[in-house]
Amino acid sequence: MQQPSAPPPADPVPPAWTAPAPAAAPADLAQWWTRFSDPALPGLVAQALQANTDIAVAQARLRQARAARELADAGVQPRVGASASAQGNWSEATGRTAESWRAGLDASWEADLWGAGAAGVRAADATERAGALTLAQARVSVAAEVALTLLQLRGTQAREAIARRNLASQQQTLQITQWRRDAGLVTELDVAQARTAVEQTRAQLPALAGAAEQAMNALAVLTGRAPGALHAELAARDHPQPPAVPADLAVAFPADVLRQRPDVQAAERRLAAAAARVEQADLQRLPAFTLGGSIGLSALSLSALGSGAGVASLAASVSVPVFDAGRLQAQVRQQEAARDEAAAGYRAAVLAALQEVEDALVSLARTREQLAAQQAAAASARRAAALAEQRYASGLVDFQNVLQSQRTLLAAEDAVAATTTTLATAHVRLYKALGGGWTPEPTPTASR
Repeated sequence: MQQPSAPPPADPVPPAWTAPAPAAAPADLAQWWTRFSDPALPGLVAQALQANTDIAVAQARLRQARAARELADAGVQPRVGASASAQGNWSEATGRTAESWRAGLDASWEADLWGAGAAGVRAADATERAGALTLAQARVSVAAEVALTLLQLRGTQAREAIARRNLASQQQTLQITQWRRDAGLVTELDVAQARTAVEQTRAQLPALAGAAEQAMNALAVLTGRAPGALHAELAARDHPQPPAVPADLAVAFPADVLRQRPDVQAAERRLAAAAARVEQADLQRLPAFTLGGSIGLSALSLSALGSGAGVASLAASVSVPVFDAGRLQAQVRQQEAARDEAAAGYRAAVLAALQEVEDALVSLARTREQLAAQQAAAASARRAAALAEQRYASGLVDFQNVLQSQRTLLAAEDAVAATTTTLATAHVRLYKALGGGWTPEPTPTASR
């Protein structure tokens, strides 16, 4: 009886990851997702940056901060208003009605002699800038989340393809075992063991398919669409491979990281706003000077108002806090505590940024070493499985050799796909840690 030939070896795994060539230009980080080979990634990131709900929330908060900045600036400017009044008095004794008509402009201005109003404007300006940076950080996070989810999806699809290839090989081995049993060369035990291996591998497919569907649902939500909207677009390709990593790597020095990360700069702006509010609260304990006045026309009838008598007034006032039960002093202490909180938050943001970069670099280096060893193990397992199947078909080894070699091959190739995915996601986490996804504004040069 002619025996079927041994199955062809599985598709070769990607070559070992090579050491990156460092680069530090901020432009290299602005659109880091274009460095990956998946053609779907740039489009998904662009859609997410337009339609993601977290970004929409950050944009709304920025508009609030801008309105608050305009409100603070308007508070130190003079206020002018128009007014008009009409009054009529009827006397029962004389049976006559007396009218009084008036129209004019009213103005008031609280002089910002001590700079409390200017401090409030500075606080609002820093808060607005922090809002803009928070929006930038939201964009960085969303772009990274899209890339992580897509890379994990591709890794899951590659693992599913590996499981299907091994399942096909195990089914072929089961067929050979059944033929050998029918020929009286092996027992039913070998057939049962072969069928067990087939079903164990088959059992992995639903979990992998479910994980892939969940990743596609997550990508749909990240891009502002309903779950399931991307299933057709992101379905597994004919020969899915683990996600490929960029050929080079953009790295930066610690000082560059602090300039490139919007969350660190946002924390710095929040600290500046808190310091300005302390100054504002402290200056509000000083005397306040207010100027007010009005100018207008007064007449006894509406028709005579245009040529009526002019009326003008001017007033100046000063208010000095004498006793407020400690309210102003408590406001100062409250703002000082808020400033200390912002300072601690800024230090925490700096330390977290540096730690994230270091952790990402460590993960890249260690994952690279792990992947190289796993690729070598997978190559050996592939050769061992092919030899075991050929010798079993020739009756030179028992079925235990085949069973063990197939299990080892499946585990080795699955580990390579998983680690390749981990390596790709480690790149994404490094780019996010470096603040990739936005272009920092150039540091202004102080003018003399």
